[in-house]
Amino acid sequence: MKIDTTVNLNQLAEETKEQVIAWRRHLHQNPELSFHEEKTSQFIYDTLQSFGNLEITRPTKTSVVARLIGAEPGKTLAIRADMDALPIQEENTFEFASQNPGVMHACGHDGHTAMLLGTAKILSGLKDQIKGEVRFLFQHAEELFPGGAEEMVQAGVMDGVDLVIGTHLWSPIEKGKVGVVYGSMMASPDTFWITVNGKGGHAALPHQTIDSIAVAAQVVTNLQHIVSRNTDPLDSLVISVTQFIGGTTHNVIPGQVKIWGTVRSFDPTLRESIPAKMERVVKGITEAHEASYEFKYEFGYRPVINDNEVTAVIEETVREVFGEEALDMMRPNMGGEDFSAFMEKAPGCYFYVGAGNEEQGITYPHHHERFTIDEDALEIGVKTFLHATFKFLA
Repeated sequence: MKIDTTVNLNQLAEETKEQVIAWRRHLHQNPELSFHEEKTSQFIYDTLQSFGNLEITRPTKTSVVARLIGAEPGKTLAIRADMDALPIQEENTFEFASQNPGVMHACGHDGHTAMLLGTAKILSGLKDQIKGEVRFLFQHAEELFPGGAEEMVQAGVMDGVDLVIGTHLWSPIEKGKVGVVYGSMMASPDTFWITVNGKGGHAALPHQTIDSIAVAAQVVTNLQHIVSRNTDPLDSLVISVTQFIGGTTHNVIPGQVKIWGTVRSFDPTLRESIPAKMERVVKGITEAHEASYEFKYEFGYRPVINDNEVTAVIEETVREVFGEEALDMMRPNMGGEDFSAFMEKAPGCYFYVGAGNEEQGITYPHHHERFTIDEDALEIGVKTFLHATFKFLA
């Protein structure tokens, strides 16, 4: 028996909307940090069990996977949601604000999990209409490298998967829009640590010191030459110093400065070349001023690169379900996401669901202590997942 997906799936999503919002609020009120999502994963496991028709497993300590095996053989589609929160003290005052001091869902992962629960609930009731398999991946630890996605992949959650999709609620986009990007979408977020060792002394007698602050300041400035003068202007590269620590008081030149930051890029060859270029700059400047240095570089998640064919199905879904005006063909951004680990195993698409609402004051950026979402966006995410599932498995 075939179903009228345009009408019935929309209706089912609308009927499930309040439950999805309730799940999101429960998760928002009870956030847990990366690799510590014990209660969150148990809540997900128990909720999935109540649906029926699902094979539920725990591939890692705090992740959950549910498999919906359809009535007929076919492709296997994986849909992913992340569930971890951030070490931020929430400043929102609504009734479902975080009850865990210093921990907050400040990035929308509570909504991602709620949307995937809603999708699983609806599709589990349509088992007889499914051709193939839908695999629901509830992932831990997206926010903290080395990330939960790689752990789940190593545990075999992508074995036999033909394609994978996921979404991010995105406050910079107004609710009602769905953002789609072809090809490179999010960058590889790498991390570096630099220590500049000089010789401390009295601030009134700088000639008797090797001023670590003056040397480190030159390091920071000259690192930007890698972007502006050593990299093809058509290649995307960001080098950001985000922490500069040195000194204890106004009249002491410190002997050491610590620098911390991130590098973002899309191209694998460019990415591999950056550590040597950075260390060359650091070595040259410190040697020129008789200082010494320590340099550490850590490669983070791979860049998220959407498959054109899978992305075309998401674009078509948005046009058909929500109309041309809902589609936002976006540019890539330099954020990072470990969804890329799943895409190493199967072609996929990661897209955005607009969650901002300027009229309601829902404008705070991700990772802000006042971040929240327009909860009407949750229904849009569920509808997109539902319609895309039937398109992919048809």
